[in-house]
Amino acid sequence: MPDTIFDPLADFTPARPYTSESVADAPRAPGAHVVLEGGVVIYVGHTSNLRQRLRQHLSGNRASSVLHEQVGQLLDRPDSGASAADIASWLGRCDVRWQETDNPEGVKEALVLALRPRFNRSVPKGRP
Repeated sequence: MPDTIFDPLADFTPARPYTSESVADAPRAPGAHVVLEGGVVIYVGHTSNLRQRLRQHLSGNRASSVLHEQVGQLLDRPDSGASAADIASWLGRCDVRWQETDNPEGVKEALVLALRPRFNRSVPKGRP
């Protein structure tokens, strides 16, 4: 019997650079999305509108995006905070993938539990 490798991202789009150009063709549909750095999932999110949310992470502000805030904290210096352009540039060196689904919250919860991404600080409710 051949060994099969479980790929939790098998139903996601292929990886592409996380830039505004790359997410321009993301659907305006519910789904889950992942951000990868060096092939490692560092963030999992869910939304009712993939295109809007992926753009918001890139060009939003710290109050509107947990990912934007956490990357900002990573890039902040003692004498100045990271700018939105700094955050978008850092994310542009990452990859993004997404999956349309009618259960984006459930997909996110399963991936966070399985992968423990560094920018998802909280474990889903009721889980160790």
